[in-house]
Amino acid sequence: MSTSVRLAPIRRRWRSVGPAFKWILLSIGLLAALIPFIWMVSGSFRSESDLFHNPASLFPTSWTLHGYQGIWQELPFLRLLLNTFIFAGVTTALCLLFDSMCAYALARLRFRGRNIAFWLVIATLMVPFQVTLIPVFIELFHLNWLNTYQGLIIPRATSAFGIFLLRQFFVSIPTELDEAARIDGAGHFRIYWQVILPLAKPALATVAILNFMNLWNDLLWPLVVTSSPDMRTLPAGLTLFGGEHVTDHAVLLAGATISLIPLALAFFFAQRYFVAGVATTGLK
Repeated sequence: MSTSVRLAPIRRRWRSVGPAFKWILLSIGLLAALIPFIWMVSGSFRSESDLFHNPASLFPTSWTLHGYQGIWQELPFLRLLLNTFIFAGVTTALCLLFDSMCAYALARLRFRGRNIAFWLVIATLMVPFQVTLIPVFIELFHLNWLNTYQGLIIPRATSAFGIFLLRQFFVSIPTELDEAARIDGAGHFRIYWQVILPLAKPALATVAILNFMNLWNDLLWPLVVTSSPDMRTLPAGLTLFGGEHVTDHAVLLAGATISLIPLALAFFFAQRYFVAGVATTGLK
């Protein structure tokens, strides 16, 4: 009997075990991701005594809205929420504009040093944000932009990752569309605005979701640039609340739970474009 014949039953068993093994690994990963989330949400409905009596429990012994009531009583929650929306929303919109314009130039325009400029953009991805934090802070101090919306937004109004992702998507769009538009008398801006951007909705949605998520959850930058309670964002406000007061964990968990709702809604409405953008960007 040949070796291939003897190994055939073993291969068939492995083929039947393989899908089950994949589902087991997927289930373990899903539980690892869901358990902290479930604990956070349930903890926002627990009293402080219940939380410390049995912290490992995923569900409260008695449900209470103390955490959600404390959010409005102990924190300027609406102001924190408004600041976070302005910071994350306006910055994301500016990132989409500036990143897409830069990506269009790197993907479609022919000029000397284009490849060098692109590699310099890629090189900035390897520079940690903390390295430039102090020089940018000094510049904002001299401009008198500390504790202002422009100080929060403008230094974060572009990203090397967004430029890279959009450039890769723009390269995959056929150049024949540009040539057809030029025959109709379109210039570069019209091609960028009316031809490229409508075709780049998946990539734009991907950049928007990732930027909005990172900015919404950003703690370090708002914590450094703002010192006034009226200008703090939600992560900074919750962090300073925990440090300045006797920590009420139910209030902190309630604030963290509410802060997830805008991110979940943003992903829900843009998930079709987001998945398409992740799947197609950079294929060419």
